[in-house]
Amino acid sequence: MKSTVETLSPTRVRLAIEVPFAELEPSLKKAYREIGSQVTIPGFRRGKVPTAVIDQRVGRGAVLNEAVQDAIPTQFLAAVREHEVKTLGRPEVEITEFTDGAPLKFTADVDVRPEITLPNLDDIEVTVDEIQIGDQEIDEQLGGLRDRFATLKTVERAAANGDYVQLDLNATVDGEEVPGGSATNVSHEVGSGQLLPGLDDVLVGMSADESNTFTTELVGGEYAGREAEVAVTVRTVKEKQLPELDDDFAQLASEFDTLDELRADLRSRLERVKRVEQLYDARDKALKAIVEAADVPAPEGVVREEVEQRKEAMNDQLQRIGASMEQYLEAEGKSQDDIDQELSDAAVEGVRIQLVLDTLADAEQVEVSDDEFGHEIVHRAQRAGVSPQQYYDQLVRSGMAAAVFGDVRRGKALARVMEQVKITDSAGNALSLDDLRGSAGEGDEHDHDHDH
Repeated sequence: MKSTVETLSPTRVRLAIEVPFAELEPSLKKAYREIGSQVTIPGFRRGKVPTAVIDQRVGRGAVLNEAVQDAIPTQFLAAVREHEVKTLGRPEVEITEFTDGAPLKFTADVDVRPEITLPNLDDIEVTVDEIQIGDQEIDEQLGGLRDRFATLKTVERAAANGDYVQLDLNATVDGEEVPGGSATNVSHEVGSGQLLPGLDDVLVGMSADESNTFTTELVGGEYAGREAEVAVTVRTVKEKQLPELDDDFAQLASEFDTLDELRADLRSRLERVKRVEQLYDARDKALKAIVEAADVPAPEGVVREEVEQRKEAMNDQLQRIGASMEQYLEAEGKSQDDIDQELSDAAVEGVRIQLVLDTLADAEQVEVSDDEFGHEIVHRAQRAGVSPQQYYDQLVRSGMAAAVFGDVRRGKALARVMEQVKITDSAGNALSLDDLRGSAGEGDEHDHDHDH
């Protein structure tokens, strides 16, 4: 095999590879074996068909084509090793010349890791918002806690927003009952919008044992998109009663004896949450500053693959909640071009960050121990709801184990970044990584996706 490498851009090269026909012999034999095991020809046992008969019945061209497809990946990897090319993503292969008995000539355009000059991390400075916690935020937290301990009391009056009602529903289209369109004794919070569009408007002002009808558009089933007439009957009206905010409530809702102690604990919890937000903000700003300072180019092929993966993930997520892309675009007031641009921008940023962290990991000689890799496998397996061994086996089968290893390595490189950059809040206070971690626990900065 002979090969040359041509630089197309800072992030892309073209490998021109020539393979003598004699070197294709193993792939040719393999092609004959595989085709021979798949075809049935009278007079010959499967897998024992002579090559001349295969050429006659299937065609020599089909055999040559399969042999070439088998040989290209191996020859491409040999050329990559020969020229020490740091490839990213899949190559785009074009066969430029090939005839029976002659050398195979093909080119492979592939993205490569660009040369990146990292800035001095000690020179990177970022500013995050100062932590401020107002009484209103504590009151909101207490309000949520009160809601959890609220009780419902039946009242002899018309329903209002915030009340809970027990009701019966029956939907019909053109006088015919909708399959699955009836429900009895359903509990519903008036004004929550949790059931059918238009229901809450009808419920306000209705009392127990009263009935009414309204029209709504059905979103599922065989009548999806059609308007249905829905009869609603209110059985009971209940009012939500909140407990008094006092020391008795603190003892009921927490381990504290007084309301003041409970408020202090809520303030402490809010502060920890905001410390984590500061950490994420500092991380994002530091990475952005490094990427800009290093002027990192984004390989087009890798970005294109990343955009496709993000699109696929987005469509899968919409399908899981029973929505279409068209519905999402309408709800967000965006066009498909808007979404494509957002996905592209996010992919470019993610790829550039990954390249920076990989370069930093190389420069700092960051290594990942078996324990660190194993810990990440356990963590991901727990989130996926499977055993660590099962998760690892899936990774190996899919060829993604190296990607997870790379994520762990980039996470360690990111920790080095956060230890060296200068972080201050908007009040001018210097913050260390330990300050930001607080009670969140070491390594939390890795949990928030920073890679593509």
